[in-house]
Amino acid sequence: MYLEQPMKNDNCVRGIVAWGLAAFVAAAGAAPAAPPGEWHSQAHDDANTRFSALADVNTSNVSRLKVAWTFSDGTQNGHEAAPLVLNDTMYLVTPYPNIAYALDLTRPGAPIKWKYEPTPTPVAKGKACCDTVNRGGAYANGKIIYNLLDNHTVAVDAKTGKEVWRTKMGDVGRGETMTMAPFVVGNKVYVGNSGGEMGVWGWLAALDVDTGKQLWRAYSTGTDAQVMIGPDFKPFYSWMVGKDLGQSSWPAGMAQRGGGAVWAWISYDPQLNLIYYGTSNPGPRVPSQRPGYNLWTSAVFARDADTGMAKWAYQFTPHDQWDYDGVNENVLMDITFQGKPRKVLVHFDRNAFAYTIDRTNGEVLLASPFAYQNWSTGIDLKTGMPKVVPEMQPKPGVKLPNVCPPDIGGKDWQPSAYSPRTGLVYAGIFNICMDLTDHPQSYIPGTPYDGMEMQRYPAPGGNWGEFMAWDPVAGKKAWAIKEHFMTMSGVLATAGDLVFYGTADGWFRAVDARSGKVLWSHKLGSGVIGQPMTYTGPDKRQYVAVYSGVGGAAMVSKSMPGFPPRGSTLYVFSIDGDSPSSGAGMLTTESGPVPAAPAGVTGGRP
Repeated sequence: MYLEQPMKNDNCVRGIVAWGLAAFVAAAGAAPAAPPGEWHSQAHDDANTRFSALADVNTSNVSRLKVAWTFSDGTQNGHEAAPLVLNDTMYLVTPYPNIAYALDLTRPGAPIKWKYEPTPTPVAKGKACCDTVNRGGAYANGKIIYNLLDNHTVAVDAKTGKEVWRTKMGDVGRGETMTMAPFVVGNKVYVGNSGGEMGVWGWLAALDVDTGKQLWRAYSTGTDAQVMIGPDFKPFYSWMVGKDLGQSSWPAGMAQRGGGAVWAWISYDPQLNLIYYGTSNPGPRVPSQRPGYNLWTSAVFARDADTGMAKWAYQFTPHDQWDYDGVNENVLMDITFQGKPRKVLVHFDRNAFAYTIDRTNGEVLLASPFAYQNWSTGIDLKTGMPKVVPEMQPKPGVKLPNVCPPDIGGKDWQPSAYSPRTGLVYAGIFNICMDLTDHPQSYIPGTPYDGMEMQRYPAPGGNWGEFMAWDPVAGKKAWAIKEHFMTMSGVLATAGDLVFYGTADGWFRAVDARSGKVLWSHKLGSGVIGQPMTYTGPDKRQYVAVYSGVGGAAMVSKSMPGFPPRGSTLYVFSIDGDSPSSGAGMLTTESGPVPAAPAGVTGGRP
């Protein structure tokens, strides 16, 4: 039986039993996670909850958090990944050039154990849509697995840093890149591509964890065979039932360059043996050039984790006219809804609606706005279709003012967190609108297939960001914190009844998960767009870590006064800043009198 370390504050409950809390999490619908003190994947568990059972850092002592140690990787672009921790080692993956580091947590200052440099082609930098970011790696079978910007997936030996395998997955010359974090179930690792603005053909693929061999690849658009749709595919809504809809809902010849890239998060339900993931915007982003629903872009898929065959799908924004995508995370949980137990996924879409969906069949149970929006009057729960405001549909060559939310949405890729202790989901969201102008766009392989021009600005209230707690059963906010800058980081929830998040101007905060009261804040050297995580060090102390390094979509507010410089520093916090660096292992010296100079020797130049 694994016991948490006793809390130092006598007012706190001591000795939380981790297996008991794990059972509570399981009852709430969460899939398996790494050991409580470790962090093996970006979301920590297969349900994408980003919840940690650690509670030594809690509401009573979080104000004592101080920097324990830092590490700079020297890469200045957007840092969107969380570190991984396995036993006594921390693993980091940088933005391009996608260097991996292993740090020794047993030694003062966590020195480098090994460094792996994959040297991806620099051509990829010119193809990346929105910065040369990387959303981190995953640990599986003794390997750290992650994606390179130039469309390779690599596996590195976790002990030595030696490359185990390297698999080419896409073509940079056609505008494809890879930025997502791999997701592992059993002997399969799932990866997808980026480039929805480049006319790519979106896909998700499964590779063998030990060899890197591709096992299957499912495209987001095209024929049923290409999308891996068979007789068992049963969407809940009738308008998504039919043969080859991924082809026939497009003009002739456009489906295979229609976007639907898979560049964000995957979840897994072990009881149903289903993986869940979202697809990106259709291409080109100019909707008048692609009449039809443009299936299966801006949608969520449920697929058999072994075979890859689709079981159901739901399109959040049919014929997406505003670049809203559907890639955001799907958090799995079990709830009681209208008196009945339901297995659900909770999804905060960029279209500014929060969905609670039955994950067994794709039925939308709830869909409520979580951010300011004016493109729709709501979601029809009988059909699953959004009610689009006609005046908010763009026309080529005509400036359409005050579209809310903008292309980056009411929330972008930055992942939320769920606490089974409170039943709430926590997310950083936006309060932004745009003026939109469309221009017809020709397709040239490897060049932008876009056509949208946007000017973004704050929505009513003047603030760009907000951090909220969301009730997925009631479909409404429990509380919210307004932020002047964008809240672009992921979220960490812990059994200490804390949630952690960061802002684009560099504030890292800890909040009471129940009340929404900010209990602690620390200003970092750059903006926070990474994902906080927590772990137990070899010294049995709980640490909280987050990268500082602004970039990605947060750069839309770079002209604001107070916007920070780029950065590349990992900050690791502990209570009072204690760590092996501050204890007996820290280097000390004894000072003494300076020896007298030999006779005839004087200072200065001879």
